[in-house]
Amino acid sequence: MAGYKTLAELTSFLTGRDGDIYKVSLRYVGDDPRVSLRESLPTPEEIAQILQKLRRMDERSKHGPWTRTVLSLIAAKPGVRAPDLAASLGRETLPFKADVRKLKELGLTESLEVGYRLSPRGQAVVDDQPTS
Repeated sequence: MAGYKTLAELTSFLTGRDGDIYKVSLRYVGDDPRVSLRESLPTPEEIAQILQKLRRMDERSKHGPWTRTVLSLIAAKPGVRAPDLAASLGRETLPFKADVRKLKELGLTESLEVGYRLSPRGQAVVDDQPTS
Protein backbone atom coordinates (compact mmCIF):
# COMPACT_ATOMS: atom_id res chain seq x y z
CA MET A 1 0.00 0.00 0.00
CA ALA A 2 2.93 2.35 -0.43
CA GLY A 3 1.64 5.75 -1.47
CA TYR A 4 -1.92 5.19 -0.27
CA LYS A 5 -3.15 5.92 3.23
CA THR A 6 -6.00 3.42 3.14
CA LEU A 7 -6.92 0.21 1.39
CA ALA A 8 -9.98 2.01 -0.03
CA GLU A 9 -7.73 4.56 -1.79
CA LEU A 10 -5.63 1.79 -3.31
CA THR A 11 -8.70 -0.17 -4.40
CA SER A 12 -10.20 2.95 -5.98
CA PHE A 13 -6.98 3.57 -7.90
CA LEU A 14 -6.87 -0.01 -9.21
CA THR A 15 -10.54 -0.31 -10.17
CA GLY A 16 -10.99 -0.56 -13.93
CA ARG A 17 -7.28 -0.93 -14.73
CA ASP A 18 -5.96 -3.81 -16.79
CA GLY A 19 -2.90 -5.81 -15.88
CA ASP A 20 -1.55 -7.95 -13.12
CA ILE A 21 -1.07 -6.85 -9.53
CA TYR A 22 1.77 -8.18 -7.44
CA LYS A 23 2.30 -8.07 -3.73
CA VAL A 24 5.94 -7.80 -2.72
CA SER A 25 6.96 -8.69 0.80
CA LEU A 26 10.30 -7.83 2.33
CA ARG A 27 11.95 -8.97 5.52
CA TYR A 28 15.05 -8.00 7.39
CA VAL A 29 17.70 -10.72 7.20
CA GLY A 30 20.46 -9.00 9.12
CA ASP A 31 23.19 -6.45 8.85
CA ASP A 32 25.19 -6.12 5.66
CA PRO A 33 28.49 -7.93 6.37
CA ARG A 34 30.31 -5.37 4.21
CA VAL A 35 29.64 -2.70 6.85
CA SER A 36 31.78 -4.37 9.51
CA LEU A 37 34.32 -5.41 6.86
CA ARG A 38 34.85 -1.86 5.61
CA GLU A 39 35.27 -0.54 9.16
CA SER A 40 37.92 -3.10 10.11
CA LEU A 41 41.53 -2.16 9.51
CA PRO A 42 43.34 -4.90 7.61
CA THR A 43 46.38 -6.69 8.95
CA PRO A 44 49.53 -6.69 6.81
CA GLU A 45 48.60 -10.20 5.65
CA GLU A 46 45.10 -9.05 4.68
CA ILE A 47 46.54 -6.08 2.80
CA ALA A 48 48.76 -8.46 0.83
CA GLN A 49 45.71 -10.61 0.00
CA ILE A 50 43.66 -7.58 -1.02
CA LEU A 51 46.47 -6.26 -3.23
CA GLN A 52 46.70 -9.67 -4.90
CA LYS A 53 42.94 -9.59 -5.59
CA LEU A 54 43.27 -6.09 -7.02
CA ARG A 55 46.12 -7.23 -9.29
CA ARG A 56 43.96 -10.09 -10.57
CA MET A 57 41.08 -7.67 -11.23
CA ASP A 58 43.46 -5.47 -13.21
CA GLU A 59 44.82 -8.43 -15.18
CA ARG A 60 41.32 -9.65 -16.12
CA SER A 61 40.05 -6.21 -17.06
CA LYS A 62 39.15 -5.56 -20.70
CA HIS A 63 40.05 -1.90 -20.29
CA GLY A 64 43.38 -2.33 -18.55
CA PRO A 65 44.47 -1.77 -14.96
CA TRP A 66 41.94 0.33 -13.11
CA THR A 67 41.82 -0.50 -9.38
CA ARG A 68 44.52 1.90 -8.16
CA THR A 69 43.20 4.69 -10.38
CA VAL A 70 39.62 4.30 -9.17
CA LEU A 71 40.61 4.04 -5.50
CA SER A 72 42.78 7.16 -5.83
CA LEU A 73 40.01 9.04 -7.64
CA ILE A 74 37.44 8.19 -4.97
CA ALA A 75 39.93 9.19 -2.26
CA ALA A 76 40.50 12.54 -3.98
CA LYS A 77 36.84 13.19 -4.81
CA PRO A 78 34.52 11.70 -2.19
CA GLY A 79 30.83 12.36 -2.76
CA VAL A 80 31.21 13.08 -6.48
CA ARG A 81 28.57 11.57 -8.77
CA ALA A 82 29.54 8.33 -10.50
CA PRO A 83 28.88 9.76 -14.00
CA ASP A 84 31.31 12.60 -13.27
CA LEU A 85 33.98 10.24 -11.92
CA ALA A 86 33.54 7.91 -14.89
CA ALA A 87 33.76 10.80 -17.36
CA SER A 88 36.97 12.05 -15.75
CA LEU A 89 38.49 8.67 -16.66
CA GLY A 90 36.92 8.56 -20.12
CA ARG A 91 34.72 5.66 -19.09
CA GLU A 92 31.03 4.83 -19.38
CA THR A 93 29.06 5.15 -16.15
CA LEU A 94 27.59 1.64 -15.82
CA PRO A 95 30.87 -0.27 -16.25
CA PHE A 96 32.54 2.20 -13.88
CA LYS A 97 29.85 1.60 -11.25
CA ALA A 98 30.26 -2.17 -11.69
CA ASP A 99 33.97 -1.79 -10.98
CA VAL A 100 33.28 0.28 -7.85
CA ARG A 101 30.90 -2.47 -6.66
CA LYS A 102 33.79 -4.94 -6.94
CA LEU A 103 35.82 -2.70 -4.65
CA LYS A 104 32.84 -2.40 -2.31
CA GLU A 105 32.63 -6.21 -2.06
CA LEU A 106 36.20 -6.15 -0.72
CA GLY A 107 35.16 -3.55 1.86
CA LEU A 108 37.27 -0.82 0.26
CA THR A 109 34.58 1.71 -0.67
CA GLU A 110 31.19 2.74 0.58
CA SER A 111 28.33 4.31 -1.28
CA LEU A 112 27.06 7.68 -0.15
CA GLU A 113 23.73 9.24 -1.02
CA VAL A 114 25.71 10.83 -3.86
CA GLY A 115 28.99 9.26 -4.90
CA TYR A 116 31.41 7.15 -2.92
CA ARG A 117 34.17 7.40 -0.37
CA LEU A 118 36.96 5.14 0.75
CA SER A 119 36.23 3.09 3.83
CA PRO A 120 38.80 2.96 6.63
CA ARG A 121 39.84 -0.41 5.17
CA GLY A 122 40.15 1.10 1.69
CA GLN A 123 42.19 4.02 2.99
CA ALA A 124 44.58 1.59 4.72
CA VAL A 125 45.06 -0.28 1.43
CA VAL A 126 45.64 2.95 -0.53
CA ASP A 127 48.09 4.19 2.12
CA ASP A 128 50.02 0.91 1.83
CA GLN A 129 50.50 1.15 -1.95
CA PRO A 130 53.56 2.96 -3.26
CA THR A 131 52.76 5.96 -5.41
CA SER A 132 53.76 5.69 -9.04
